[in-house]
Amino acid sequence: MDSFEINKIIAAVLMVALLIIGIGKISDLIFYVEEPKTPGYIVEVEQAVVSSGIDATMANEEKIDIAAMMELGDVASGEKVFKKCAACHSINKGGKNNIGPALYNVVGRKIGAISDYKYSKAFSEYGKEWTFEELNGYLIKPAKWIKGTKMSFAGLRKEKDRASVIKYLNQNSDNPLPLP
Repeated sequence: MDSFEINKIIAAVLMVALLIIGIGKISDLIFYVEEPKTPGYIVEVEQAVVSSGIDATMANEEKIDIAAMMELGDVASGEKVFKKCAACHSINKGGKNNIGPALYNVVGRKIGAISDYKYSKAFSEYGKEWTFEELNGYLIKPAKWIKGTKMSFAGLRKEKDRASVIKYLNQNSDNPLPLP
C-alpha cells in the first residue's frame, strides 16, 4: 500500500466525520423548535421532608407492629441469616471490630457507641439506641434509614429474616432485652 492510498482512506474518514457534523448543524437550522413559554402540563411533586437522618419514605410508613413481627422469627434461622453480616461484623463476646463494628451487646446500646471504631459522621450524630424498632428499620435498607452511613449492605426484605436476626443479636448479649 503506498502513501497515496493511505491519504485517500484518511480523507474519506475525515469527509464522513465532517458530513455527519454538517448534517447535524444544517438540520438544527432547518428544524428549529422554540420551547413553549408555558408547559403543556405541570407535574406536581409532593415535597419530601427528611428529618434526623431518616428517609421520608421510611418516616411516613405506618408503624410496624414489632411484637407481631418478632413472633415470625427464631434464633436458629437468625444465626443462618447472620452469616451475611458475619463477613463484616463479629458477634462473639469480646470480638474485635472488622470492617464493621462488633455486634455483641448491640440491642439496647446507643448507636455509634463503640469507642475504638470509626463510625461515619451520620452514625455518630444519630443519637438513638438500637431498639427492636430501630434495628428493624435499619435492616430493611441501611443506607435509607441512616443517610450517610458507610454500610453498603442491601438490606433484608423479609420480615421473618429481620425478626430472626434481631432475636439472634438480642440473644448474643450479657443481658438480653425482653421481647416485645
